[in-house]
Amino acid sequence: MWIPTEHEKYGVVLASFRGTIQHGLPLEIGDTVQILEKCEGWYRGFILKNPNVKGIFPSSYIHLKNAHVKNKGQFETVIPDEDSVITEMTSTLRDWGAMWKQLYVKNEGDLFHRLWHVMNEILDLRRQVLVGHLTHDRLRDVKQHITARLDWGNEQLGLDLVPRREFSMVDPDEISVTELYRLMEHRHRKKETSTPASTHHLFVHVKSLMSANLGEELEVFFHIYDGRENRPLSERFFVRLNKSGLPKSPEKTERQCTLFVDLGSSDLRKDVYIVVHIIRIGRMGAGEKKNQCNVQYRRPFGCAVVSIADLLTADSKDDHLLKVYACNTESEWSQIHENIIKKANSRYNLSGSNTGLAVALQLLHGDIDQLRREYMVLFTRGVSITRKLGFSDVIMPGEMRNDLYITLEKGEFEKGGKSVARNVEITVYVLDIDGQILKGHVAAGSGEPSVDEYHSLVLYHNNSPRWGDQIKLPIPVDMFRGSHVRFEFRHCSTKDKGEKKLFGYSFVPLMQEDGRTLPDGTHELIIHKCEENTSLADCSRYLKQPFSKPNLPSNNQTLKGTKESFWITSFLCSTKLTQNGDMLDLLKWRAHPERINDSLSKLKEIDGSEIVKFLQDTLDTLFGILDESSQRYGLKVFDSLVHIINLLQDSKFQHFKPVMDTYIESHFAGALSYRDLIKVLKWYVDRIVDAEHQDHIQQVLKASEYIFKYIIQSRRLFSLATGGQNEEEFRVCIHELFMSIRFFLSQENKGTTPVAQTQAVFLRTFPAIYGELLKIFTVREVAGFVRETLGSLPTTVHPDCPLEAVKLQCIAKTVESQLYINPDSRCILLPVVLRVLQAHMQEQRDLVMCAQILSSMLSLIKKEENGTAELVVSEEVELIVESLLGVLLRTILEISNRPQPAGTSMRLQFQDVTGEFVACLLALLRQMSDKHYQKLLQAFSSKDDLRDFLLHIFTVFRILIRPEMFPKDWTVMRLVTNNVIITTVLYLSDALRKNFLNDKFDYKVWDSYFYLSVIFINQPCLQLESFSPSKRKKILEKYGDMRVMMGCEIFSMWQNLGEHKLNFIPAMIGPFLEVTLVPQPDLRNVMIPIFHDMMDWEQRRSGNFKQVEAKLIDKLDSLMSEGKGDETYRELFNSIIPLFGPYPSLLKKIERETWRESGISLIATVTRLMERLLDYRDCMKLGEVDGKKIGCTVSLLNFYKTELNKEEMYIRYIHKLYDLHLKAQNYTEASYTLLLYDELLEWSDRPLREFLNYPMQSEWQRKEYLHLTIIQNFDRGKCWENGIILCRELADQYESYYDYRNLSKMRMMEASLYDKIMDQQRLEPEFFRVGFYGKKFPFFLRNKEFVCRGHDYERLEAFQQRMLNEFPHAIAMQHVNQPDQTIYQADAQYLQIYAVTPIPDSQDVLQRDGVPDNIKSFYKFNHIWRFRYDRPFHKGTKDKENEFKSLWVERTTLTLIQSLPGISRWFEVEKRELVEVSPLENAIEVIENKNLQLRTLISQCQSRQMQNINPLTMCLNGVIDAAVNGGLARYQEAFFVKDYIMNHPEDGEKIGRLRELMFEQAHILEYGLAVHEKFVPQDMRPLHKKLVDQFHLMKSSLGIQEFPAYVRASPVHFTNGSPRTCRNSVPSIISPDGGRGVARRSFQRRTSYPAVNRYSSSSLSSQASNEVSNITGQSESSDEVFNMQPSPSTSSLSSNHSASPNVTSSAPSSARGSPQMAEKHKHSRENACLSPRERPVSAIFPNPLDPAQRAPAHQIGDTTLPRSDPNLSAPDKVRPAPSSWSLDSVKERMPHSSDSGGRMLCPPVPPRPPYSGSSAKNMRSQSPVPTSRSPQKTTVPPFTPSPTECQSASLVSNSPVLSGSYSSGISSLSRCSVSEASGTELPAGDHPPHQLPPPTTLPNSVSSSSDEPIRRENKTPPPYSVYERNNPRRPVPLPHSLSIPPQTDPPALPPKPHQLRTGSMKLDGTADPRVPRPRPLPRKVSQL
Repeated sequence: MWIPTEHEKYGVVLASFRGTIQHGLPLEIGDTVQILEKCEGWYRGFILKNPNVKGIFPSSYIHLKNAHVKNKGQFETVIPDEDSVITEMTSTLRDWGAMWKQLYVKNEGDLFHRLWHVMNEILDLRRQVLVGHLTHDRLRDVKQHITARLDWGNEQLGLDLVPRREFSMVDPDEISVTELYRLMEHRHRKKETSTPASTHHLFVHVKSLMSANLGEELEVFFHIYDGRENRPLSERFFVRLNKSGLPKSPEKTERQCTLFVDLGSSDLRKDVYIVVHIIRIGRMGAGEKKNQCNVQYRRPFGCAVVSIADLLTADSKDDHLLKVYACNTESEWSQIHENIIKKANSRYNLSGSNTGLAVALQLLHGDIDQLRREYMVLFTRGVSITRKLGFSDVIMPGEMRNDLYITLEKGEFEKGGKSVARNVEITVYVLDIDGQILKGHVAAGSGEPSVDEYHSLVLYHNNSPRWGDQIKLPIPVDMFRGSHVRFEFRHCSTKDKGEKKLFGYSFVPLMQEDGRTLPDGTHELIIHKCEENTSLADCSRYLKQPFSKPNLPSNNQTLKGTKESFWITSFLCSTKLTQNGDMLDLLKWRAHPERINDSLSKLKEIDGSEIVKFLQDTLDTLFGILDESSQRYGLKVFDSLVHIINLLQDSKFQHFKPVMDTYIESHFAGALSYRDLIKVLKWYVDRIVDAEHQDHIQQVLKASEYIFKYIIQSRRLFSLATGGQNEEEFRVCIHELFMSIRFFLSQENKGTTPVAQTQAVFLRTFPAIYGELLKIFTVREVAGFVRETLGSLPTTVHPDCPLEAVKLQCIAKTVESQLYINPDSRCILLPVVLRVLQAHMQEQRDLVMCAQILSSMLSLIKKEENGTAELVVSEEVELIVESLLGVLLRTILEISNRPQPAGTSMRLQFQDVTGEFVACLLALLRQMSDKHYQKLLQAFSSKDDLRDFLLHIFTVFRILIRPEMFPKDWTVMRLVTNNVIITTVLYLSDALRKNFLNDKFDYKVWDSYFYLSVIFINQPCLQLESFSPSKRKKILEKYGDMRVMMGCEIFSMWQNLGEHKLNFIPAMIGPFLEVTLVPQPDLRNVMIPIFHDMMDWEQRRSGNFKQVEAKLIDKLDSLMSEGKGDETYRELFNSIIPLFGPYPSLLKKIERETWRESGISLIATVTRLMERLLDYRDCMKLGEVDGKKIGCTVSLLNFYKTELNKEEMYIRYIHKLYDLHLKAQNYTEASYTLLLYDELLEWSDRPLREFLNYPMQSEWQRKEYLHLTIIQNFDRGKCWENGIILCRELADQYESYYDYRNLSKMRMMEASLYDKIMDQQRLEPEFFRVGFYGKKFPFFLRNKEFVCRGHDYERLEAFQQRMLNEFPHAIAMQHVNQPDQTIYQADAQYLQIYAVTPIPDSQDVLQRDGVPDNIKSFYKFNHIWRFRYDRPFHKGTKDKENEFKSLWVERTTLTLIQSLPGISRWFEVEKRELVEVSPLENAIEVIENKNLQLRTLISQCQSRQMQNINPLTMCLNGVIDAAVNGGLARYQEAFFVKDYIMNHPEDGEKIGRLRELMFEQAHILEYGLAVHEKFVPQDMRPLHKKLVDQFHLMKSSLGIQEFPAYVRASPVHFTNGSPRTCRNSVPSIISPDGGRGVARRSFQRRTSYPAVNRYSSSSLSSQASNEVSNITGQSESSDEVFNMQPSPSTSSLSSNHSASPNVTSSAPSSARGSPQMAEKHKHSRENACLSPRERPVSAIFPNPLDPAQRAPAHQIGDTTLPRSDPNLSAPDKVRPAPSSWSLDSVKERMPHSSDSGGRMLCPPVPPRPPYSGSSAKNMRSQSPVPTSRSPQKTTVPPFTPSPTECQSASLVSNSPVLSGSYSSGISSLSRCSVSEASGTELPAGDHPPHQLPPPTTLPNSVSSSSDEPIRRENKTPPPYSVYERNNPRRPVPLPHSLSIPPQTDPPALPPKPHQLRTGSMKLDGTADPRVPRPRPLPRKVSQL
């Protein structure tokens, strides 16, 4: 039986358990488990990291640990009984473990490895703590180290900041919110800023000296030197180096390393240096030969200097190589460092080019104890300490120091009877009172041990040497009296065995007779002559002599007259000895009572360091004098005491305060002093008001803390001694003293009078007195003193008075004092404190201090809560709420709305204040109970006050919820805040219900409430789903899911609203939707009824859901935009589909309603939008711009347009799409996209608001800006023709406003675009058909097929790879057949890709003579609606001899919903058509194409456009010498045999057509050979001759002797029509010279797909291809597959293998389309050895002709010759006439001829829009313009001119609606071969020609008066309209200079707008019904 466990609650898994039994719980070693029940060796429980899964496991696998249980029962929490640091470490390491692995996955290698090391380190430290062998101090250090590491890791991983006290985590419920805030703030600040240390230390480690001329030992001295004051700041550090320049004692690190300690911050400046002096020990001269004597001298070697400031910037770990300099003259040795610092280069030079001292220098910061902890190794290894000269900035009590520093400055010596100066060496000894040398009391510097004597360095031949040697004499204090220092002078001879000969001495005693030591400063000592060492043996003899010149008696002339002197500088640094006589006089006051007055007066002049040395003695002296004669000296003693007390306030001596405290507690014995002290203090206080000079009184009050300490201690001593006598008298004295204080405080002062300053001084020190008073008085008495004293302050103080701030500081110290902590005193002090606080906060003054006071008060209240003083606490809370809650809310509001100050420090302070006040508010609200809330709400006198309060508190709560309120890792603080907010809101919602419902309803308060609730639920810190399981569990255990609580509250409040719900229906839909998207099922269940309710009320009110729908859609879209693509939002949006789809509660409720249908329809719309939004969000997550993103945006944009009719959203997505295109450099698509917005605007002056990135401007200005941007993008996308149209439209606008400056610019821009068309090369794109099959594709792609425009240079393989990269999970299909349903429904992604051929609509331009290739290339690849794909196959039995008999072509034509290019690179296929082309038709097409190609090449050759004749040669060779399959003969065999003719009687006409084409080809070949002969170079003549011979053979094989007349008339015709419809066309005649004769008929067949084979040069192909090659791009050549490719895009006479159409489409487009590529016509035999990929040109594009770059007709040849009009097809151009015309007859017959279509033959004039009176106007009238701006659809068929033609028909519909029918912008350009501008092509004879007046009369047909009215009436349509643009124009007459005689040639470009075309349209404005109608534009915007 399972029994709940009592003690076995918590354990660790010892071994892994698989849990394979029933209900078994799998365990891994190391898991921690919580045990719930036990049964016979088994436990039931769960793993702590996954508490939801419970199961059973063996008890033997578990190691139990002690733990205690919280919340016993169902939700109990087990907390292990172990050190909290260990617990935290364990849980943190678990969290890190999972995240650490993720770092590896994310490739953050650096952090991965660093974290790994830290985790190992923490585990190691954890082990040490658990073992329990650490000392208390070590344990503390280890814990500090652990917590520092934990904080570092949490910060790196973005985890929460943990509030800690004493290394252990703090439970936020256990402490006040203000305290929690301070802990968090402290940790945050600690993390952010490290306080700069005030003490610094310099670590020096000498490595070596590198020099070429060593060989002697060296002594190196370091010291720190002040360059500003030219004095050393420190002792010297002394290192000995051996002859190699390395330290002499390498094993003793303290001899090479030192720490220069106690440098102040002021010492780290640029002019403080480390100076190094190097002394060599050896012979006198450095290069001197070794003589016999071994005497060694200390001689100068060099000096080095480095600035300390350089160490602050350099890397501390680097070694420094210091340059060593030597003096030029030895006498300047003592100044060498100064010269180096001053850069006096003439006085020193480098001691050697490669001499350098290698040292490690490092600045360390912090006090010395801290360094000992941080740099343990340094101190354990050994380091010498080098002190500062003098005391450090801060003197510590107990510091023992007694160092005398002597510097040997200089000497003046006589020659001593020698011709040269002496080499003087000084020896220094210290002798005691008995004349004995003190052993080991002379130190040359730290680092080396002290010695008995010191030898100075020797300066060569110098009688006035300057040494500058500093030595330290560390003599004990007790030996100072009677000791002296002796200096012996010797001459060092360089001869005579190098002996050192004594010639004199000096001495100086260390202490004077009165006990004063040798004063600091320079002393001039007398040099006593002496030549024998023995005479110095008895020092008592010479000590009687004078020692220094200033002290000589006036009668001693002998010594005064001597010139020899010796100067030293002494400096004493002692904590025990003094050089001050006044100090000694005071301490010995009993010896000279008459000097007491003087001594007391002089005390103030004595240096502070002297006083603190003898602090205790001085204080004893003062109180001794006071006890002796208080009447006489009382005031002076009091003043002296005040001076000493104030001296200790100085930062240098502040550490002596504890010394004084100790003195008062332990050594002070003045039991009677209190009377005198109180009396004098009161005397001073009483004089304050009248005194003129307040300075001294202020000093007295500053010292009042210690004066009170002395008073109280004295009284206690007196009480102890007398048993409490005179107690009442003492109390009266104190009361009187406080009355005097209150009187002076109550004085009102304006501004900063001296009295006010004195009041401020007292208030600063007053709180320090409380503690002393408490030693004698009760808590309540002291609180009374304080209350009355603070209460006596004047209340009406001027706000600028500095006293106010001081008063507040006093209050702050009071609140933090021991007195306030006591509840008894607190109730007395609280009203005073609150009064002051309230006044300051209302005036917004001193807020930082107010915040500190308030948080201190509230943190105290928390502590009392569980004691007996709960009632007191409740009263205090009530008081605080009453006086401060309202003002606190206002303060937070004001601070939050105030602009933040600029400076960093100011901003930090600003944030601190906000945070502190927020913490105070939270603490206060958390303390409030039911009773407090009731009192608070009852206290409001009116509804308005309550309303204001509620609005205030709701607004403040919204501010608290803001993410920027606390740093992002303060989750603990945020959760506490939310807990307080929700508790408060629950209390306040009652007030809302009671006071603001029904007739008292207040919308603003309710709205504020709902708004707060919504943002509360949506806070990131409450979204538990995003947290780790352990963190989620902790939050749920502590606070529950606060979102659900708030959701229930919203529901409950909503239900109370009743009919007032209508007020919130449009507004709250969005916010509530946001709540519903939170992935919390309980919350959603609570919120969904509100939606139903809203729909119901909306339905009741307005009968529909328009508002609900609009709001929902807006909100969904904006939430998407905010989502920024993170995973959480994906999940949130997934959840709305069940919400509005099959989600039971909402749908079921709707289905019961009367408005069921509209409700379900709303849900369907939102669901569809959601699908698109989800796709959009997913796509936007991807890094780079790709087709998926663009396609998705297009889909969404269309949805907003067509289905939702939301124009603003539509425009927003237009701009999103535009940005995507720009990013992807799809400039053409970007232009088309922006055109969609441009179309919505008109040329009006309507003002437009600021929107997106557009400023506030008129509609005209915005449209102009858009036009210019679009033109720029068309230019970048090389789509210049489209740009030209917009240029014209803008030019019209400028012209209509007479803005000629801009008009000129626009015309120049237009001209530059024409230039670019002619001069720049355009790459011809490939097009690919892509099918997306399978359910795994996004909604907008699923089971659809698209045609995509490839990138520049992109071929099939590259495109296929790109698509597979975009859809990495997709499978590429290897066939081109349509997939079946299994593929459609598959749960996968299938891609089917193959290349397709565009079918241009603008055949008239492409088939026209003389149009340059640059122009044609635009029409071949732009405005393409239809694409073709050909697949050859054999039908029936295949004839192996001649496979052409059975070779059919399956032709698939794809029609798109919109032309390419457009707003996307791909568009969906709308329609598929499949036709089969018979072998005969195929043969006709192939020969037609070959004939066209031959014609083009011949014409190029004739017009000298071809720089190389090779293409023509290869083409001729390929056709004439068809090596494979016998050329045309194969066609004869296949189709001209009787069997075929008998079996296919219906093909008779086609067989005739084939025969004609074969004859035509033979004739063209004959003509081509003639041209070839003319241009062929000499070396190719043999080939030409061979071609002629082959041609004759070919003719005879065809059975041709003579050509029929119609063929003979003109072998080559250059109008590239498709010759099918008319057999009897008359060709034009041309001669090999290039002259042209009469026009011939072209064979016209409208349904043909003319194509030129630009791939191989013959007409028969023996290419073998199979279907797969269309996709894979690989061709196979085998006998089994057909050996031909007679699609129209391939050649039919090829003698080699060529690639299948779709494979070859991936040839480089530059090769395909560019006229410069001569290789495009290479002979097929050369191509045979290339793979399809390498072959130069694709065979897939059905171009009607190859580029014929020839000059326009009117520029070539005889301009008087009539030419055929290129706009007309052959039947229109040629009247019934003889088969050949002579040139003369033409001239005769056409003196003033117009062409048969009724067109004037007119010169090329710049294109212009039509006049309003032209026939275009009539045409305009038949197409009504919709005026509505809302999206509509139009069915008017477009008329599509070429952009280089007239502007009467433009690119897109001018309807200002948004219909998708023209949304690509320029789609209509390519849609129709019929255009109003170029004339509708009618069969000959249909319309008689209309004679027109000459061009010069044209302007008269337009009434100029009609111009203005039209301009007013007609709104100008948007650009790219399918209708003509009816822009009014001023008539411009055509000057005569532009009129050209009618017999001139027609222009090569289409006619211009101001030519009237009567033939192009019937005059009544209706088009001829026989004219083929253009394909209508698509109706749906969704196809955009």
